[in-house]
Amino acid sequence: MVTGGSSGIGFELAKQFAKNGFDVAISGSSDKVNGAADALRSLDAEAYPFKADASTYDGVEGFWTFTQGLGRPLEAAALNVGIGIGGAFFDNDLEDELRLLAINVTGTVHMAKRVVQHMVKNGRGRILITSSVSATLPTPYETVYGPSKAFGYMFAESLREELRSTGVTVTALLPGATNSDFHANAGMGGTKLGGQQKNDKTLVAKQGFEALMNDIDHVVGGDQETKRQVLENRTTPEPVKAARQAELTQPQ
Repeated sequence: MVTGGSSGIGFELAKQFAKNGFDVAISGSSDKVNGAADALRSLDAEAYPFKADASTYDGVEGFWTFTQGLGRPLEAAALNVGIGIGGAFFDNDLEDELRLLAINVTGTVHMAKRVVQHMVKNGRGRILITSSVSATLPTPYETVYGPSKAFGYMFAESLREELRSTGVTVTALLPGATNSDFHANAGMGGTKLGGQQKNDKTLVAKQGFEALMNDIDHVVGGDQETKRQVLENRTTPEPVKAARQAELTQPQ
């Protein structure tokens, strides 16, 4: 199963699964999810689309119930769905920020609970949680998004250790800026970051899939420069990283 599997990195992850012998259940918030399923079927996989609002309890639970209703054991789950919001915290709408937290944090925990309990009972399974390079630094002008992804990263690492002896593995994917609609949807198209060259989403998904299948705890998705930046973030003081990031993300 792939949450947020109708576009962007999620759709590319679904394609990786389909190309490697998996049938795939995917969720999406629009009718685009049906077209994505058709594309996956062209890869000689069966695809099961489900339209849902990932910011609601019923939306998350509905996709889980739908997946369970297929009557098949769940071998792998990519908890990928997520949104971003750019702009100043002072100006942004609280309702929008709470919706971001509902999708990126609450929804991830909700679906992970269902997936983990299913997989542990079966004694096997693989879980991929999409975080972000933003988890490794302060993110001014994405002040709610970055911390939500830091939660996802540490949640994945914590869960991995808990499940070590169960046959269930957990991997975190930390993509850098990627050539999807993410920054445009987040209202960041006019920022320096929005205008920069992006990593290839197909490459990022392939890196995530391979890390998942090889039981690696986390992988940075992107080119060598992206990976170098994450290594540098480990030793750079937080105020320095915050000021540097603000230059990229502050609305022009």
